[in-house]
Amino acid sequence: MVSGSWVDREPDTPGAPVPFSVHEQDRALIRDNVVDAVVLAPDIIRIQLAVCVSQIVKHDFPGRWPQIVDKITIYLQNPDPAGWLGSLLCLYQLVKNYEYKKSEERGPLREAMNLLLPQLYGIITQLMPDESQQAVSVQKQILKIYFALTQYVLPLDLITKEVFSQWMEVLRVIAESDVPAHTLQVDEEERPQLIWWKRKKWALHTLTRLFERYGSPGSVTKEYKEFSEWYLKTFSGGILASMLKNLDQFRQKVYVSPRVMQQALNYINTSISHAHSWKLIKPHMLQIIQDIVFPLMSYSESDAELWDTDPYEYIRIKFDIFEDFVSPVTAAQTLLHSACKKRKEMLQKTMNLLLSIIQTAGTTPSQKDGALHMIGTMADILLKKPVYKEQMEKFLVEICFPEFNSPHGHLRARACWVLHYFSDVKYKNEQVLAEAFRLTVNSLLHDKEPPVKVEAAIAVQMMLSSKGESARKYLEPQIREITLELLKIIRETENDDLTSVMQKIVCTYTEQLVPVAVDICQHLVGTFAQVLESADAGDEKAITAMGLLNTMETILAVMEDRPEVHGALEPVI
Repeated sequence: MVSGSWVDREPDTPGAPVPFSVHEQDRALIRDNVVDAVVLAPDIIRIQLAVCVSQIVKHDFPGRWPQIVDKITIYLQNPDPAGWLGSLLCLYQLVKNYEYKKSEERGPLREAMNLLLPQLYGIITQLMPDESQQAVSVQKQILKIYFALTQYVLPLDLITKEVFSQWMEVLRVIAESDVPAHTLQVDEEERPQLIWWKRKKWALHTLTRLFERYGSPGSVTKEYKEFSEWYLKTFSGGILASMLKNLDQFRQKVYVSPRVMQQALNYINTSISHAHSWKLIKPHMLQIIQDIVFPLMSYSESDAELWDTDPYEYIRIKFDIFEDFVSPVTAAQTLLHSACKKRKEMLQKTMNLLLSIIQTAGTTPSQKDGALHMIGTMADILLKKPVYKEQMEKFLVEICFPEFNSPHGHLRARACWVLHYFSDVKYKNEQVLAEAFRLTVNSLLHDKEPPVKVEAAIAVQMMLSSKGESARKYLEPQIREITLELLKIIRETENDDLTSVMQKIVCTYTEQLVPVAVDICQHLVGTFAQVLESADAGDEKAITAMGLLNTMETILAVMEDRPEVHGALEPVI
């Protein structure tokens, strides 16, 4: 009712009945009581009521509902903590409503926070020593409010340097605080959902955001220029020490939640760009690459378990672009790339380390995967350095090609992935290029493991794109077989990346595919229907469905000059 009928609305057409909306007297009654209701309600109802508060704030604050600020203040001033969490949830809705607004549109929020921010600081500093679930829940909610308040605009008149420093100390203490030992009794998969890890995650998330947006000279807007230089000199040492403490726990095999790892790595990644913070991180960098980045980028036990029990889910997670935003593996890749691109000596030291791992007899398949993963991540940097560029063909022949015959599926997949990332290598020996195509096509057609087939298909596309006309001949004899296999894998995996492989194949081998164009389209239409039937998975399925439509559109476009084929395709589509 609040979501759909809070505001007076005009009839849809002239003369139609006026749509129902809540009467102003009733709205006033709801406004007067909704904060109390949120405070008193059990959790499951509290979340629903918070959505109502969000809608009411959007339409009525500050004009018709300035009292919300007083209501929240009264609850936060009350020494009884029972009213804090609910009132903080209401305040969070208020702040969220202004989160993406420009500075000049935030006047009412600034006035409210002038009163409320000191109260929040008082409560969080009072509660920090208290590790009980209720106290930590309140702290987490306060951190979420502070994050939403500062994510896009840092109001320097409200948050002066003195106030900012106080909050930075709160964030630092929480970032390096130990999570209670009793949390280790919970299953590892469920630990990130525990309130203690959530509190820590929000502290690191906020620190990383503040550093990126307001503490990075050279990439801040002009109003934060002086502030960013002050930030870098004032906070780099203390906050980097907190981040390193979390990484060191991971190194010592103490559990650290994936999101905390991700944010710590992101913070260090931003530090690499600035001389002042780089000086502090430089002595630790090679050890971070060896003891943190390398294990994260290696094939893990949980990877192996998922590959064996559900290879299609393994593919979905590895290719999920939304997963990249939260994955510590992606954060490790980004950190590795930044260090080796921006800081001299790091590339050489890292490559020496990785080549020694690959060439050591006792290296495990998982470690070999990690080393190849790291080398592939740096492909664009390596191909710009003559000393490595010259050696790349030899590297592929001696180190990558043999893995196509590995008994370990994940290493066969990694070999395809490496050829994908090194698709721009200039081959001096044409036979080596031919062998690269032969191995990849063989994996696509004959490997029994679905993740290997997917990586092989993408490597084929990348190599075709890079080598252009000169590469056409390598696939031509088997192009129908390749196309039919690709259709089969697209249907089995519903992987969006494979639809762009199909488009590349159709554009490159139009002539050869004329006899099977209708079959290809029928297959794609069938897959499209299958995706729509199971489309409750949201954005991911929508992206795949769009990819399938684009592929059909590509086939229609390339067959336009052939009226008989085009005519047969139209009814299918």
